[in-house]
Amino acid sequence: MRAAITESDNAAAESIWQGLGDPVSAAHKVEAVLREAGDFTTVQSQKVRPEFTAFGQTDWSLTDQARFLAFAACDNRNKLIFALMGQVEPDQRWGIGTVAGTRFKGGWGPSISGSYLVRQIGLLSGPNGTTAVAIAAQPASGSFADGTRDLTAISDWLSAHMTSLPAGHCEG
Repeated sequence: MRAAITESDNAAAESIWQGLGDPVSAAHKVEAVLREAGDFTTVQSQKVRPEFTAFGQTDWSLTDQARFLAFAACDNRNKLIFALMGQVEPDQRWGIGTVAGTRFKGGWGPSISGSYLVRQIGLLSGPNGTTAVAIAAQPASGSFADGTRDLTAISDWLSAHMTSLPAGHCEG
């Protein structure tokens, strides 16, 4: 789990996925976790593009990601995961990873044309509490580097406007 979260190690993530059973069973188990948060996203069980993970090809809206993250943040079963999200390797600290105290996870990948989509989810700690965010960029250039720069620019704006972002606290 450490390598999958802190290093974005695809082999480690694939090992976790395989540990959930056959691809259909694994997808259903992940969907069950999403359902607990009221998220009805269908998790991709098959490798549509064989060179990439099945779960990485799931269509999951930014709104649903942020809503799920806000729910998951208050579930003590996720304590270890969120602790690891605060220990992401320095080479992965672009976008919301540049905001002090953020717990986050990023993902990226090329489209069929080779253009990159770069995305992150995370919890920002601000003066009003915690804000769950999900951001993504698909730069016109299609490059990964431009995508990470775009997410860093978005994160700079979020950081500058932290006092006006919706925020909350977990009960208890």
